[in-house]
Amino acid sequence: MKQENRQASLLEKARLLPEKPGVYRMYSEGGVLLYVGKSKALKNRVSSYFQNGDKNPKTARLVAQIADFSTILTETEEEALLLENELIKLHRPKYNILLKDDKNYPYLYLPIESEFPRPELRRKRAEKDTGLYFGPYSSANAVHEIIRTASTLFLLPRCKRRFPEEIGRGRPCLYHDMGRCMGLCSGKISAEEYRRVIDELILFLRHDHKELLARLEEKMLALSEELRFEAAAQVRDSIRALSRLTEKQHVLADPQTSADVYALYPDEVLPLVSRLVVRRGRLIDAVHFPFLPTQIVTPESFTSLLYDHYRLTDDLPKKILFSEELYDPEGELLDELLHHRAGHKVERLCPKRGKHAALVTLARENAKKECLHRKEKNVRDRGTLHTLAELLSLPDAPRRVEAYDISNHGNDSIYGGMVVALDAKPRRSLYRSFSITQTLKDDYAAMVEVILRRLSHLGEEGWEKPDLILLDGGMTHVSVVKKALADHGFSPEDIPVFGMVKDEHHKTRTLVSETDEISIAKETAVFGFVYSLQEEVHRFSLAGMDRNRRKRLLSSTLTEIPGIGEKKQKALLKRFQSIKRIRAASDDEILAVKGIGARDLAALRTYFHEH
Repeated sequence: MKQENRQASLLEKARLLPEKPGVYRMYSEGGVLLYVGKSKALKNRVSSYFQNGDKNPKTARLVAQIADFSTILTETEEEALLLENELIKLHRPKYNILLKDDKNYPYLYLPIESEFPRPELRRKRAEKDTGLYFGPYSSANAVHEIIRTASTLFLLPRCKRRFPEEIGRGRPCLYHDMGRCMGLCSGKISAEEYRRVIDELILFLRHDHKELLARLEEKMLALSEELRFEAAAQVRDSIRALSRLTEKQHVLADPQTSADVYALYPDEVLPLVSRLVVRRGRLIDAVHFPFLPTQIVTPESFTSLLYDHYRLTDDLPKKILFSEELYDPEGELLDELLHHRAGHKVERLCPKRGKHAALVTLARENAKKECLHRKEKNVRDRGTLHTLAELLSLPDAPRRVEAYDISNHGNDSIYGGMVVALDAKPRRSLYRSFSITQTLKDDYAAMVEVILRRLSHLGEEGWEKPDLILLDGGMTHVSVVKKALADHGFSPEDIPVFGMVKDEHHKTRTLVSETDEISIAKETAVFGFVYSLQEEVHRFSLAGMDRNRRKRLLSSTLTEIPGIGEKKQKALLKRFQSIKRIRAASDDEILAVKGIGARDLAALRTYFHEH
């Protein structure tokens, strides 16, 4: 009865809202933000939550928790959409859908504003960038493979030299000698020639292979007429490679079909959307977006997500196809954005029959298959954690497991690494490294410092309490760390601590407490999980130590030069990144660094000459 009265009161409040665009926010009784939404008519949308009628189970659960709401009026529906998007990213409400961290969905970025652009992987999209974004792709490997293929087809530079700064410095590399690089560094390729290659690269990235092949064939004939047979042969090889690549791609539709196809598999535990990328009738990628069980996937919320995606990508199809659960008939704003971004009309369709419906069916089958695969893997992972809990006599399966290792190079460069696994999967965004600045007597003291510094962040975002700590070390490590935890008010039940011990072959042999060894050799899944954690934390801490050591060596080298103090050293390294690049830089480039004068330049040149 109490809930019915509350909903009646909220409905009365909602009916007082204007029929204008804006954003609404739903709060729980404790003031927690549950959901953010937008509407072009706030009164109608917000009222619908508290009226009797059929609601899907997730929306019904949301409504049952709403104690209050607030609204923000906007001038236009587009302003409401942008504000909704920003609020969701900022607060990450429990019931809103939001794609996983952008690191999971990489893009290929082409900085066309630079004189000699090269394709690169980008993890995040930035509105201020004036270059072109393609994607997102299913994995970083997919992006790297495209870059490798493009580099082979168009003989793009593969080295780390910066252009035009390093043109004419040093001889071309082995790739040029092998005929796999155009040799931009030689200075024989003009900016205009390179720009024509980039135009061809853009056609390739947009999968306009028909136009690209026509251009390459025309280019090959022109080179032959100029008697440049070696260059013509290289273009011929590119044509053959592109033709082979096109043949490998699975043909789904006629060559005129370019579409992004979205379908939802509405599982209660793991709702999942699959996106099939079809270009020129060929399937080139499939990207899967899993959501949490609490997140409400509606046509309106999915439109907001797509609006955010398509306003920042340059890879737009001619059609976007939706399964019925995702199609928003009122998505006019998305239509306007797509038209503006693409320069041509982009159709949004929810096909019921024919070839387009077959594509949606295929996307739905992909979503179902991926969902079932992930659920099976989750069951295996949970089983692994339950077995680990039984072996270590823990009351529950540990969801957040943290592993620690110390790496050092003498007493000058000591680093601690922390890696995190959530639900048995590595979460790299939560990895942390710790530079040990104090003079410590041993590895044990360094480990204690790292653990205590980590726990000092409890309560901050990304620093939840660990369910289990694993140390790269033996019984003494465990004993020392547990004593330090007890001295700071943490009981063994609060944060269990165990050591990971390796055998003579550097393989994980066993887990240890202060007094006992726990064999994991017969539990293959547990062994694999612990071994991968131990290897990962060792790699991560070693990498941090190595970065720190290199940085110190660079700094100490530069500060040996008369007149180059810490401030000038930082400015030089920020600009050139390495001693090698400072040595290779021209006088004008060095003098352009803030704080560096003619006397400093002379000191640098003298030092490099003597050394």
